[in-house]
Amino acid sequence: MANANASKLSLYGGIAANVAIAISKFIAAYFTGSSAMLSEGIHSLVDTGNSGLLLYGTAQSQRPADAEHPFGHSKELYFWGLIVAVLIFAIGGGMSFYEGIKHIQHPEPLEDAGWNYVVLGVSFLFEGIAFYLSVKALLAQADANVGFVKMLKTSRDPAVFASVMENLAALVGLAVAGIGVFLGHLLNNPYFDGGASIAIGLLLMLVAVFLVGRTKGLLVGTGVDADTLANLERIARAAPQVREIRSPLTMYLGPNDVIMALDVDFADDLTSSQVAMAVEHLQDAIRAEHPEVQRIFIEAKNLVQASGK
Repeated sequence: MANANASKLSLYGGIAANVAIAISKFIAAYFTGSSAMLSEGIHSLVDTGNSGLLLYGTAQSQRPADAEHPFGHSKELYFWGLIVAVLIFAIGGGMSFYEGIKHIQHPEPLEDAGWNYVVLGVSFLFEGIAFYLSVKALLAQADANVGFVKMLKTSRDPAVFASVMENLAALVGLAVAGIGVFLGHLLNNPYFDGGASIAIGLLLMLVAVFLVGRTKGLLVGTGVDADTLANLERIARAAPQVREIRSPLTMYLGPNDVIMALDVDFADDLTSSQVAMAVEHLQDAIRAEHPEVQRIFIEAKNLVQASGK
């Protein structure tokens, strides 16, 4: 299950780090004329806004159900996760790519690279802390035997996996910016600086494409993974009053909010009150192992007769 407190902490840490870093990068870009540093400043500014949007989405998703939203507002987080991915692509990636092209077309020599190195070093430190907090939040919601890449692919919380990808892209972007500034200053060739800005833009676009794919699937409707589905079936079949079941239908409404529908064929000799009690016991057994399954709809029917229709 996703840890809401850990994900919020990673977002707050990212905001604090990116605000300070963005200001320092813009100052360095102003004094040195570095296109790569300007792109990195835009990157940090976009990351700050994105973390704020994810925090807003988290707050909105936790609102209680009402008459117009009987299943609650959990999918709000997925919507804002998609918006964040689009902003990374359009603003972060697009503007960085544009700044790099403009700098190559109208190159300007770096005036004082020392500013850039200081800012890049400090930025790398703070981005590293933000990345650590985001990875810690990711680890808090995943099994210990699952690899890092699989965690990113299976996480249901955009506030976590988007934060991890943003901070990872920031660290890689800082390394690219540092290489561009170093080569541009060493060889007195401003084209390296512009090229670094283009590379940062492409990096952000790739991250955005990954996030769009992940959030789109969650927004449209994604069920639980195969292992969880098999365990749900095992729990249902283990109930003493159950004769047969159909495979459960599940969908994530939010990181900790799964809806489940299950057709069950109970024993023929049960009374209606006994069936109602069996349904309640089955729901309790499922929630005991999978508390994220908050809504369970069980239809008691004769599956043999239903399949013959």
